Amino acid sequence: MKGRVLITGASGFIGKRLTTALAKEGWEVRAAARDLAAIPAANGVERVAMPDLAQHNDWSALLDGVTHVAHLAGIAHAPGALPDALYARINAETVGELAQAARGKVERFVFLSSVRAQAGLSAERPIGEKDAPAPTDSYGRAKLEGERLLAASGVPFTVLRPAVVYGKGVKGNIAALATLARTPMPLPFAGLDNRRSLLALDNLVSAISLVLGAEKAANETFLAADAEPISVADLVAAMREGLGRSPHLVTMPLGAVKRLMRSLGREAEWERISGSFVVDASKLLGLGWRPVIATRDGIIKMMRSENGAAA
Repeated sequence: MKGRVLITGASGFIGKRLTTALAKEGWEVRAAARDLAAIPAANGVERVAMPDLAQHNDWSALLDGVTHVAHLAGIAHAPGALPDALYARINAETVGELAQAARGKVERFVFLSSVRAQAGLSAERPIGEKDAPAPTDSYGRAKLEGERLLAASGVPFTVLRPAVVYGKGVKGNIAALATLARTPMPLPFAGLDNRRSLLALDNLVSAISLVLGAEKAANETFLAADAEPISVADLVAAMREGLGRSPHLVTMPLGAVKRLMRSLGREAEWERISGSFVVDASKLLGLGWRPVIATRDGIIKMMRSENGAAA
């Protein structure tokens, strides 16, 4: 056995896949979530109840006998829907409290932060870890504060800042774009040649697995993204290919589309679609990580699996 790892948020989109993957790799997994029934059942997986992260908690029972921690639990990005104080409590303060409790007990504490702790919705040039963090919303600021509290705790740690993650069961912006791709209507994205970095779920899981044990990952922060960025036009085309359809993209003046999105109160969504956001993951690659899934192939596979599940 490699050790016993506590995975918080084990019932989530990322947590489920990580739980099964680490168990197959020979880890003893203590999988914690609020909904125990949603945690995958597998050999080597111990399912335990997750406390309410909005409250102060005693973490001693969850950490008993644990050698490693993969802290995934938190509040997802929901612009304008949640108070800043809740982001700060769950995505920052809880990280510090769990890290303090783990100090002296675990060999490595891996915190799944976000690229939003590094930058806003778009960037004019590729971003890397040497760039000064400049989060633009309460979600990103809370994630960055969680990183700071973790580093100050004294526990051996690794921070991962993933790009937007996609895969079967994804929610958020990728799911919204997939819903558009499923419609029969032509979409005005043919002129969008911007580049955005994404991250396949399995690529992220392999990164977490690597940094749990890599000595050179200790007390370091890493950005994570697929090898090549993709344009939104190519992204939608890949989605429709996964559905067995033609791209059906048309060209419209981008200024007109932006004005329409602004009139609908969707200016932030337009920035996510139209702006470039390229992540330089060379630091993680230098550690030996290899993202084996290419974005276009991963998107096609995601849509095929989702379409099959719905059929």
